[in-house]
Amino acid sequence: MASKHLEGLVRKGIGGFYTVETPEGFFTCTARGRFRKARISPYAGDRVRILGEEDGTGALEEILPRRNFLVRPPLANLDQLFIVSSLRDPYPEPLIIDKTIAVAELEGIQPALVLTKTDLEDASSLKAIYDLAGVPCLVVSSVTGEGVDQVRKLLAGKVSAFTGNSGVGKSTLLNALFPQLELKTGEISQKLGRGRHTTREVELYKLEDGGYVADTPGFSTFEIERYRLTEKERLVHGFREFEPYLGQCQFTSCSHTCEKGCAILQAVEEGKIARSRHESYCAMYQEIKDVKQWQQKNKNA
Repeated sequence: MASKHLEGLVRKGIGGFYTVETPEGFFTCTARGRFRKARISPYAGDRVRILGEEDGTGALEEILPRRNFLVRPPLANLDQLFIVSSLRDPYPEPLIIDKTIAVAELEGIQPALVLTKTDLEDASSLKAIYDLAGVPCLVVSSVTGEGVDQVRKLLAGKVSAFTGNSGVGKSTLLNALFPQLELKTGEISQKLGRGRHTTREVELYKLEDGGYVADTPGFSTFEIERYRLTEKERLVHGFREFEPYLGQCQFTSCSHTCEKGCAILQAVEEGKIARSRHESYCAMYQEIKDVKQWQQKNKNA
């Protein structure tokens, strides 16, 4: 065929080359120079327009409007984000879990928490926190097979990503879900207390039911500014269990951190909101304040 304009889905991007799935097959594309000039990077999950050639190469000409996107891992147009946390080796980090959930909520992505290594540690106390928050929480063991089918059902027909710290069992879980993926897994480094990075790139894998799933590099840091969580007033909407109490505080300027007459603080005291979730909110609120103060200081310097 001659050069042809096509629409497709970016399945993988590495080293400036993008694998694009189209109705007429796969094309290995490079991005036009204008993307670099505009500092725009195509992400896995992007819907794009390309100019495809007979030899299977092509030029990426346009990124279609995104419903949502994450910076790290670099993914676009997600339906749901599974936050994988092991109960031991490594132990769960509630603040990182809650930051990731907040990012998903504010981007319009359905979050779900997946607790792994339940054969090593009881999940009930941690699960209770997120059940109370109304965040889907799945208990999974790749050893016994517990919960694997439940996760598989949620993936049907959706674009999903799995993320979490290294060593929590993302690749192991995905291999239990879909053995045909044959993703690399590594052993825990006891000396470092964290897993080796075994996933080297973001790639969307097509599932038999038409959905897609991404296995992504682990993260060890999570920068609020990088995820556009720079408005204190917006942060509260990243905690879905806070929503029923908004507008009920004594003061309209309430930050929901320490004020008298705060409806959210009252809900925490009454056990309607988990204390650990509110502590995460306060830590993130302070982090945003610190970023703003740093920006203002540099602006005035």
